[in-house]
Amino acid sequence: MGVLLKIFIPLLGLALAFYFYSAPENFSEEMLRGKRVIVTGASSGIGEQMAYHLARMEAHLLLTARTEAKLQKVVEQCLKLGAASAHYVSGSMEDTMFPEVVVKEAENTWGGLDMLILNHIGYTYFNYFNGDVGHIRKLLEINFLSYVAMTTSALPMLKESEGSIVVVSSMAGKTGAPFSAPYSATKFALDGFFSSLRQEFIIDKVNISVTLCILGYIDTENAVRVVSHAIRDTPAPKEECALEIIKSGALRRRELHYPSQAVGSLLLLRGIAPDFLDSLIRSNYKVENIRR
Repeated sequence: MGVLLKIFIPLLGLALAFYFYSAPENFSEEMLRGKRVIVTGASSGIGEQMAYHLARMEAHLLLTARTEAKLQKVVEQCLKLGAASAHYVSGSMEDTMFPEVVVKEAENTWGGLDMLILNHIGYTYFNYFNGDVGHIRKLLEINFLSYVAMTTSALPMLKESEGSIVVVSSMAGKTGAPFSAPYSATKFALDGFFSSLRQEFIIDKVNISVTLCILGYIDTENAVRVVSHAIRDTPAPKEECALEIIKSGALRRRELHYPSQAVGSLLLLRGIAPDFLDSLIRSNYKVENIRR
């Protein structure tokens, strides 16, 4: 199976990359200069790296996460890197009122918004599904419903600026994988909601772009800690991933696949050989290292 994987992944990745990205695109950091951007989940990992990239591009930043002390340090670094301005609001997305609080802060501070980057996630386990429906309900509140609530609150400002919504999702939101049923459920929900919303924007001639970011295994501290014992892959760099997310939002792409070759190949297989894809996914796990 490993040999087949090494043969199929590069070929399928190249085919899908050509299909999605054959049109010429010219990204420039000028696209983000002076733009007003909210980044959620910005105290660590991909969110933190997006904040630093945006700061170097001289954007205005409003960052959110649970831990205030970490956010303060990220904001300080963003100002050193050249951010036009940088602020934070700390709080938990478990609080159903918090998404509205964040958007209201952007309105009070800037009077508008150009880009909403939704990146936060709640804690979940990496193991066989244990039957805990309450955990899934809580995770849906954080990973899905708070995304909907923030988008809803931000829509008036985004309509005015003809801005962008960037949704950080996962391969787990495109195809099922073992040991991540609650997480996967929330990511599938994001795809359904935001893909439908994109259609409605087009019908109503609302010039807001929706970019769904389909990510593979990234070397964030949390991901490596949770899954490195059970996955054979080498994680991709969070710094590059963060930059690709920003570029995709600025270019108003429909989807980002990162790492492009690996994720693109798996998505193509999903449509033409789903059973084969499932077997490839299972072969990538060290099941013997998963303890119930």
